Amino acid sequence: MSKNQWVVKNGDGWGVRGEGNSRLTSKHDTQHEAIERARDIARNQSSEVIIQGEDGKIRERNSFGNDPFPPPG
Repeated sequence: MSKNQWVVKNGDGWGVRGEGNSRLTSKHDTQHEAIERARDIARNQSSEVIIQGEDGKIRERNSFGNDPFPPPG
């Protein structure tokens, strides 16, 4: 089962955490590095990347799964 990957603030740096996990998958100095790593993982798992800003609010979501096109509705 694929897990969505969260990019989260971690002290002075940034981290990638699989959804539902308490521990970080990886730690990075910049948000950009964390986003790139999360995208790699999400592509491999056909999941989604959820990027949080420094304030903890969701800033962006990117899906790397099996999205229907065109979307229903």
